Amino acid sequence: MSFTTLTYKNKRFKKISTCAFIAAMSLAGQSVANDKFKDVKITSTQLTGSTYMFVGSGGNIGVSAGSDGLLIIDDQFAPLADKITASLNNIQPGTPKYIVNTHYHGDHTGGNAHFGQKGTIVAHHNVLKRLSSDSNTPSSALPVITFSDHISIHFNQDTLDVFHLGPGHTDGDSVVRWEKANVIHMGDLFFKDRFPYIDLNGGGSVVGYRDNVASVIAKIDKNTQIIPGHGDLANKDDLLKFKHMLDDSINWMRAKKAHGHSLEDIKKMGVPEEYKTWSWAFINQDKWIETLYQGL
Repeated sequence: MSFTTLTYKNKRFKKISTCAFIAAMSLAGQSVANDKFKDVKITSTQLTGSTYMFVGSGGNIGVSAGSDGLLIIDDQFAPLADKITASLNNIQPGTPKYIVNTHYHGDHTGGNAHFGQKGTIVAHHNVLKRLSSDSNTPSSALPVITFSDHISIHFNQDTLDVFHLGPGHTDGDSVVRWEKANVIHMGDLFFKDRFPYIDLNGGGSVVGYRDNVASVIAKIDKNTQIIPGHGDLANKDDLLKFKHMLDDSINWMRAKKAHGHSLEDIKKMGVPEEYKTWSWAFINQDKWIETLYQGL
């Protein structure tokens, strides 16, 4: 056996070993991702005869269930798709006919690839634009029906108004309102009792966010049940409280900037005392101050 032959076989062995290592690491990464969600439970709250709210990990899910089948609003993270399916089957058998995305973030669209295989995904034009810009997004995860300002879905003896109010959380937010059920899903235009995440790099706007919340308030009444993007089921008073926080935060930051305070100076001051409890793991005081400073 010549030296050349030995060298070739060693290289081939190394190549196979490298491929095996990459495959093993990929499986390990997938396992870690799945382990992260293994203890997550999908809890279901029935709001009316045909509407539900699911809470798990990621954005809250709205559900319409009835004689026309199943419709869901957002679908959390990919590893939770089977758990979401099981929770849906506890209501009624079948797979969702329609999946509405309130925006493009992965904690709201992670299950698209799974549910989009048999259902039709509906979203604002910019959700398709942003999801399709990632070459790793499978075709089944992409919206099939997109709109600019408004679309109506007539489903389960109700009309779901899906509307876009302009840049807010992102540049492709949708709010979904059941006309008869008097339920509204706000996506991440509402974080109950928490500072919101405003994705400035994703086309979001601080003032637009506040104005969009004001527009929703004008469309609802005291009996409206509100599904926030994150947090517990809410009502109009909760949304008004959120709007007041946004107003106060904007006015406070504008005053600080007008007096020439730097970002670091404002961080040292901290947010007004009445809003310190709104800080949470993802958007703490510093992150909220940065968002306001950069967005105003």
